Amino acid sequence: MKEFINNYFETLKTTIDRLDRQEIIRFIEILLEARENEKNIFIMGNGGSASTASHFCCDFNKGASHGFEKRFKFICLNDNIPTMLAYANDISYDDIFVEQLKNLYKPGDIVIGISGSGNSKNVLKAVEYANLNDGITVGLTGYNGGRLKQTAKYSVNMNIDDMQITEDLHMVLDHMIVSIICEHINKRLYR
Repeated sequence: MKEFINNYFETLKTTIDRLDRQEIIRFIEILLEARENEKNIFIMGNGGSASTASHFCCDFNKGASHGFEKRFKFICLNDNIPTMLAYANDISYDDIFVEQLKNLYKPGDIVIGISGSGNSKNVLKAVEYANLNDGITVGLTGYNGGRLKQTAKYSVNMNIDDMQITEDLHMVLDHMIVSIICEHINKRLYR
């Protein structure tokens, strides 16, 4: 068991070392620009990625917004279960996110799709919709990034063939970016 634990942590560390820092920096800049310009930030995923999307919303809407005049406007498209089920039942599971965007999205908003494989059809449809309607799109992926890495205008790819490590690092990304942004905002506010 100890060997398995050591191997898991070693794989995690190795993957972190390989992450493209420029992808992460650009993602942070996109989020800060959205806050500055009061744009909505839509985020979504399936399964573990859905819980990561919800966690992003919590961390940014409260953690990186409370006490500041300007706030983040994160909206998690997988949190309204009745709406998702209505679209899934009446139209298609592939349309559960894009149909919500058609109600809420405005040109210039940010759409973040989280998909470990990069091939979740419902995430891809939402990202494609935003691309066609003057959106800024970001894909958070694992493996080789799948179609999402190619479809989104920006990408942060974990580049590992392991769903658990991918999902671990998506959460690390969330917590790291919130910490960086809070420090950035504090420095700007209190200089």
